[in-house]
Amino acid sequence: MTSQQHGSTLVIGAGLSGLAVARSLSDRGLPVTVVEARDRIAEPWRARHPALRLNIHRKFASLPGRKAPRTDGVYLKRDTVVEYLEAYAAELTAPVRYSEKVTGVTRTPSGWHVSTANGEYQADNLVIATGRESISRIPDWPGRDQFSGELLHSADLGDVSRFNGKRVLVVGAGNSGTDTLNHLARHHPAEVVVSVRYGPSVVPQRIFGFPLHRLARVFAALPALVLDPAFRLTERVFLGNLRRYGLTTHPEGGGTRLLRDGVTFAIDDGFVAALKAGRFRIVPSVERFEGGNVILADGSSCAPDVVIAATGYRTGLEPLLGHLGVLDAKGRPHYPMGERDPENPGLWFTGFKPIFTGYFDAAGIASDRIAAGIAADTRRIAAVETHGAPKAHVENGPSAPAKATA
Repeated sequence: MTSQQHGSTLVIGAGLSGLAVARSLSDRGLPVTVVEARDRIAEPWRARHPALRLNIHRKFASLPGRKAPRTDGVYLKRDTVVEYLEAYAAELTAPVRYSEKVTGVTRTPSGWHVSTANGEYQADNLVIATGRESISRIPDWPGRDQFSGELLHSADLGDVSRFNGKRVLVVGAGNSGTDTLNHLARHHPAEVVVSVRYGPSVVPQRIFGFPLHRLARVFAALPALVLDPAFRLTERVFLGNLRRYGLTTHPEGGGTRLLRDGVTFAIDDGFVAALKAGRFRIVPSVERFEGGNVILADGSSCAPDVVIAATGYRTGLEPLLGHLGVLDAKGRPHYPMGERDPENPGLWFTGFKPIFTGYFDAAGIASDRIAAGIAADTRRIAAVETHGAPKAHVENGPSAPAKATA
């Protein structure tokens, strides 16, 4: 293991949040290295449906220093996002090291020690950018392992045309569930059944042709007590009374759930029309699996060929960071968006809090916070050294990115 370099930062994760913070640090002349578990950029995006488009407006779909392309119109296509992130990574002056799965994180008197499958890193600052949706979560339903059909998570949806002619059960109608249902509405499955406990807060993608997400900054400026009734009214006026079709609403409003719990809105782009046309049918929550049957909470059952679990994600941070006391009961960081943690100097998180403008914009906000914080700390240390206080890490030479040994 090499010695720690003065002022160095190690970023874990080369997704959009990790790349953004690496760019912001580099632009300030601060040394930074990025490690990524996968062997290339944007791997999760490549697994998504080929016809996927972002639900966020192009205005909010860019990272610091590079605007979003205008080739796709208002909402970027999946492949455009992949190309954008590849180009963004290629422009970085900071090194990105692939196939570096992190196996351990330890706080040391002088910073942070990170172990990977290929070596050891030592850095003054550590940025966790592995994302809120790092690990897909499928509930441990009784009997699911004996299910005779196909069970998959919505993150692994792939090409939806392969479900044509099949009976499909989608579990969950939140943001990812509704996105799945929007895709299914454009294809020809034999049957689509949607299992929900509480219906989502649904909003139309466009109102009279105007992209609703273009107003995201306005929504962000309003308190939840204004947002909740406003979105309920929007849903009722533009989508109708969805309770008539079995889609109940959560007792709490969409604004409250986003701001407090990070539960994002469901964006309708075909799902509601399919529901009203009788192509989709709402059923109660899943209780268990019995062979090829799925037993529901009201005792009824269905026999799908495919079950798509749109049941959320986990951060997967507990094995690495649980011992530090920096996570809540759901494994999410207490300071999720570039805020300084007073009890853990030098430890930063980005990409763990949804906001109205979306993850790209959140990545830019967090990257600025982190880079400004690290720059301030570096100046403070330099000032202390200049005035003759005990010098930190002088023996390690000039500032440079964190190094690893194989």
